[in-house]
This record gives sequence, C-alpha cells and structure tokens, in this order.
Amino acid sequence: AHGSALFTRGETQALAVVTLGGEDAAQRYESLAGDGAARFYLQYWFPPFSVGEVGRVGAPGRREVGHGKLAERALTPVMPQRDAFPYVVRVESNILESNGSSSMASVCGGTLALMDAGVPITAPVAGIAMGLVVGDSEHDAVILTDIIGLEDALGDMDFKVAGTPKGVTSVQMDIKVEGITLELMRRALEQARRGRLHILEEMRRAMPAPRATLPAAVPKIRTMSIPMVKIGEVIGPGGKKIRSIVEQCGGEDNFSISIENDGTVTFMSRDEAAIEVAMGLVRGLVVEIAAGDRFVGKVTKLLPFGAYVELLPGKEGWLHISEIAIERTEKVENALKEGDALEVAVIEKGRNNQFRVSRKAVLVADAAGGEGAGAAALPEAVLAEARQAAIAADKKRSASRGERRPPRPRSRASEPADEGDQKRD
Repeated sequence: AHGSALFTRGETQALAVVTLGGEDAAQRYESLAGDGAARFYLQYWFPPFSVGEVGRVGAPGRREVGHGKLAERALTPVMPQRDAFPYVVRVESNILESNGSSSMASVCGGTLALMDAGVPITAPVAGIAMGLVVGDSEHDAVILTDIIGLEDALGDMDFKVAGTPKGVTSVQMDIKVEGITLELMRRALEQARRGRLHILEEMRRAMPAPRATLPAAVPKIRTMSIPMVKIGEVIGPGGKKIRSIVEQCGGEDNFSISIENDGTVTFMSRDEAAIEVAMGLVRGLVVEIAAGDRFVGKVTKLLPFGAYVELLPGKEGWLHISEIAIERTEKVENALKEGDALEVAVIEKGRNNQFRVSRKAVLVADAAGGEGAGAAALPEAVLAEARQAAIAADKKRSASRGERRPPRPRSRASEPADEGDQKRD
C-alpha cells in the first residue's frame, strides 16, 4: 500500500488503503457499451465481525458493490486528470466496526488515504448520513444528523450526502414514507452541509493537504503519444518489438509498457533510466525521417567501403567511404572507429526504412555558412550534390566489381573433344 488512513466516527471505523499502479492495474469491466477499464475505483469490504457476527467471507455481495460505488462516485469528481497524474488508483475500504454509515466513513477514510499517498486531489471530500422522524405534520418532523443503526431501522429516511466544502458530489436516499417535501429536503441538505463541514475541519487537522511527493515505493510512470498508425510498428509481428523493449529495459519484473488504442504509451518502472531508454526506443520506431534531416549518430559497424551509423534507437544509416570527409578517405578505419559520435545528414531514404547518410554534406554546409550552417536540415542544393556524389560512388563501385569478376568457365559442351574421344567415336 502507498497510502492509508484509519477513520473513526462514533462506533463506525474504516481502514482505507490506497495503491498506485500502471495501466495493467486498471479494473476491467463489461457493459452494454462494450469493454472498458476504470483508472480509479474503490472496493468496499464489510466483514461479518464488523457488526459482531460470525459468517462466511466470500465474493462481494450486492450491498458491498453498491456501497463501494456510492463512495467511489463521491471521490471521482476530485480525482486528478490523467495528464497530471498518470497512475491508476485503487482504494480499498475495510470496515472494522459499524454502527452508522460505513459508506460515508469510506468516503472520509478514502480522502485521507489518497492525500497520504500523495494523490493531488482537487479538494477533500466527506460524507454524512441524515435521518428523519415524521410526526403528525411536517412541522413536527425531526431531521437527524449522522444516524446510527437503530435510528436507521426505526426512522423514516436514510439520506447520505457527500461532498467538498463547495458542493455535493454524491447523494443516496432511502425513504419509508410516501414522499418528502421540498422544505424537508432543504432542511436536510442544510443540516448535512453543516455536519459535512465539521467533519472536513477535523480531517483537515489530521491531513491538511496531499503529500508533496509520492512514497519511495511508488514506481515511476511516464507517458507519450504516438500516431495510431504506428501502434503496430511498435508492437511488431507477434509482439516481437515490444517484448524486445521490455527485455532491454530490465524484464517484466522491473519494467512494463502498455499501448492504448488512441496511441497513448505508458511506461512504468522504478528505474528512471530504463524509462528513458524505452522512450528513446519507441521514438526511434515511430519517427519519420526525411532526406536532409541531420542527426548526431553513433558508429556501430565498420566495413571496408563504409560504416553503419545509428541515427535513432532502432534506425541505422549507411555512410559510404566517399561521404565520410570532404577530402578523400583511403581507409574507413583511418577516419572512424566503432562508438564514434558524428553528425550526419540523411541524403536518401530507400525501401524498408533504409537510409543513406553523409558526413561530408554536413561539413560542406557548415563550412559554407549561411542557410545550411547548424540547421536542422540541409539545404536542397547541398542535398542534391550529396545525392549525385553517392550515385557516382555506386557506379564506380559497380564498375570495379565488374572488372574483378573472374571469367565464366566454359561448359563441357563447348570444349573440343580430346584425342581419346575422337578415337572412340
């Protein structure tokens, strides 16, 4: 648990516990509108011992689900937006003693536990249950504040009101009479407001505001947005790419990543460095690289006629020996070594995200000054010149390969028959 609070009011006591997690901790549900996932939910537990009884403890019943939903609805309006607080929040309310409204105790305990966990709620929420005893006329009716079990059983109304100092966030009413007048409702709401403000003041003394920092045990969460058309590219065939990202960042025990249908990617880990690595890998998979873009890349492999340069995580460019420097480069290893960082520009984008890059074009643009010096992309004139040089280098290399190709051996059908064959014929 990342936050907790023990709330006691009279003979009613609730232990509220808050847990923060990633998207995989969201509560999945099915409805007539389809499948969904709740990023904030409150689960209410009412064991038999809370009312001095012995009974079987099993799955939550209709009453527990209803009370939990009432308390959840009271707290939902003050929960932070996802862009401000990316965590999934689960509140568990355990009723330890009950002789009053345990659902309203869950609201008060849940508020304190949320603030203890560092959840930046917009305002504290408290709840109180109002009762009613009707006499011979409306003027004889008595509004009861914070009713206990006996008053609930013998009274004519159970009216639960929860809210902040500025307004009401949820209500629920049970009545045993045929109806209730507007005047009685006004009296009940005003009396509930005074009682709610009193409880909020007591809560403020215990926890004036949410904690400024999250507990050390809470994992770090970062989010980013990618185009929806790129979701498949990040996941990869059969989830190959996304599994590779998880493995590179410490495995499933230390890192998790989730992608939603709208392109929101969530990273969660206790290691901030692992999250940075994962975000870089995802950016590299979804970024659109165009001819002329400049990158500071790292040399990953040397070959006799060029080198491979990592432009972004997961994306490499081919640097031909003729594009390493302005002057002629005799050997690649004389100018570069693996691990070197150098600035290159993309001069051509081929099929399957293959890129041809040039360092010479960057040096030429910076030496000339003006428009191309230090720019994020090369001027078109410099880019065109680099492309022509690359084409010429390809033709020269193809020609040299053709000269070195050994002559094709003649087939036996074209060879003259030897003397023995002639005699046998």
